[in-house]
Amino acid sequence: MKRYSTFILVAIVFMAVSAILYLTHYAIFRDTHHIFIFMLGDLAFLPLEVYLVVIVIERILTRREKQAIMQKLNMVVGAFFSEVGTELLKRLLVCYDRKGEIVKPFAVRQDWTHNDFKRALEFARALDEKPLCQNIDLDNLKVFLLEKQPFLLRLLENPNLLEHEIFSDLLLATFHLTEEFESRPSLTGLPESDLEHISGDINRLYGRLVAEWVSYVEHLKADYPYLFSLVVRTHPFQESPSAVVGR
Repeated sequence: MKRYSTFILVAIVFMAVSAILYLTHYAIFRDTHHIFIFMLGDLAFLPLEVYLVVIVIERILTRREKQAIMQKLNMVVGAFFSEVGTELLKRLLVCYDRKGEIVKPFAVRQDWTHNDFKRALEFARALDEKPLCQNIDLDNLKVFLLEKQPFLLRLLENPNLLEHEIFSDLLLATFHLTEEFESRPSLTGLPESDLEHISGDINRLYGRLVAEWVSYVEHLKADYPYLFSLVVRTHPFQESPSAVVGR
């Protein structure tokens, strides 16, 4: 209510100032015809002025501001994959029995186009395979995630993170799996029902992880080809990833 009262008070002050200036003009020149001509002219231009300032210019500025924020957030996403994400892509991939079918759509190459990335992103979002916890050392994965937890917490301190909803969901899925692991003294000898639950958490995380990775790699191809070249050589969705440049 206080905010609205201030807004109304400011409006009254401006209207009063405008009225005083018009009265001053009339008191000096005694020319109502001239006053109303310019008043109508100003009122006629007002809708166009509002459209240009409020809609067109504001949208342009908002878009530029959002692009600048997303550019900074892509640096955060890059740090995430350098520190945690790429290793998770590799570790969690072994959980899937149909690994070959999952690897193929994400085998990014140097000649990939927007349509290739689009198909990979659609496949990632629809990923609903059942990972098998028996295929991975859960205790070792737990240690890895707990080691990276301080780094992930620092990422959450970024005030612009809410602008990147998909990445925020990815971080939450990562934290959730970490908390599930941390809540259990040991991940060895768990009952089948509990393994099923953890399997669902892994699949949720992996789908979001791959989708964000595909979007990030496409961003690198467009804006940072030298970083994209390194990703092409080292990503886990190929038989022999290596940073060494071959012929």
